[in-house]
Amino acid sequence: MDQKANPAPGFKRRPEHTITVKPFDGTVTVSVGDTVIATSGRAQLLQEANYPPVLYVPFADIRFDMLVPTDSSTHCPFKGDASYWSVDAGDETRKDVMWAYQAPYDEMLVIKDHGAFYPDRVEIETIPA
Repeated sequence: MDQKANPAPGFKRRPEHTITVKPFDGTVTVSVGDTVIATSGRAQLLQEANYPPVLYVPFADIRFDMLVPTDSSTHCPFKGDASYWSVDAGDETRKDVMWAYQAPYDEMLVIKDHGAFYPDRVEIETIPA
């Protein structure tokens, strides 16, 4: 059987919409001030239609001890439901700095267990390989 268990409704309605995901060739470091909250050489680079590219960092490379889940959520008809986390870095707290699709649609399973960060809420440094 070639049917998907959890297909994205967005692709059915808009088959011309494109999302590509490929490994980022380099290292990504995410920080708040002097505090590093993620660093990875295994990030995924997601490019969706005309939106800016987004780096998704594996959960294993994120310091969840610095993050606090929030009640915020959003829905994407192509990726699924996103959950959000705020960062608590000592004397600095920033709301909803990271989001993740913990149960993405089948087409986006490659970003499951990966978090993405807002570049206007944290510092994101990339070093190409």
